[in-house]
Amino acid sequence: MNPAPVSTTAHARRLEGAPFATEIRDQVAADVTAYVAAHGYPPGLAVVVCGRSAPSMVYLERILKACAQVGIAGSLVDVPGDNPAEQARELAAAIERLNADPRVAGIIVQMPLPTGVGLRVVVDAIDPLKDIDGIHPLNAGLLRLGYEGFIPATAHAALEMIHRSGITLRGADAVVIGRSPVVGMPLAFMLTKEDATVTVCHSKTRDLAAKVRNADVVVVAAGQPGLVTGDMLKPGAVVIDVGINVVEGHIVGDVDFASAEAVASAITPVPGGVGPLTNALLLSHLMRAAQRQDQAKEYFEA
Repeated sequence: MNPAPVSTTAHARRLEGAPFATEIRDQVAADVTAYVAAHGYPPGLAVVVCGRSAPSMVYLERILKACAQVGIAGSLVDVPGDNPAEQARELAAAIERLNADPRVAGIIVQMPLPTGVGLRVVVDAIDPLKDIDGIHPLNAGLLRLGYEGFIPATAHAALEMIHRSGITLRGADAVVIGRSPVVGMPLAFMLTKEDATVTVCHSKTRDLAAKVRNADVVVVAAGQPGLVTGDMLKPGAVVIDVGINVVEGHIVGDVDFASAEAVASAITPVPGGVGPLTNALLLSHLMRAAQRQDQAKEYFEA
């Protein structure tokens, strides 16, 4: 049996995202300065909103604020429409316009999409070179095959939090709760690549508590407040809470923090854990996209 990757302590270590996010943003700010010097304008990030929900708007507003802090030209693109068919058409049209705008280096689309508007609309429309949140089949396929591409920022942040906190994944038993194409499944592939043994759980999983109780690392991305409690955890487990939920006006995760903190060896708070790191990594993805687009332009103009 593999040992837990972090030893049990009386109180869990809180894995705060802010210090790591600051390091990443400082590098991005330097990259933006160099980009502006070369091009005469800042790289642009378009945040596309199709329908509004409280948790996602909180996330998007923080991204736009982070853009302003480092000099990126962030913009909010609001997609109109009174029914799913109209929203889908307008969403595809908005993405196509952004694909053609040379000042927009990256595009992200609010998730979840409104009921009746499928992710396929975004997948079919978005330019993979501007797909900085890794949902295009090209980027998703590169991730699955183990090659470099754009990966979903939230999944990237969860893994980066584990890395930067000095937590060992090789040989660890990991449980990912949530199988979405933008968080759960990409993260499962990434953890597998790190030599963890991964179990993916979801709404149809039988006896979720039994699966979680055997895990050295638990990542929760289900969008269900309080889904994981301390009595479900293996003593000394590492808990990464990716959930963003608004309950009675407060942002909470998918983990019951108070009970889990008493059992885990390390845990991310919500807010303040994965969120800040996600936003910072998204900015770094944008700069990588801008640089790749420059390289592609030079290639085709040569």
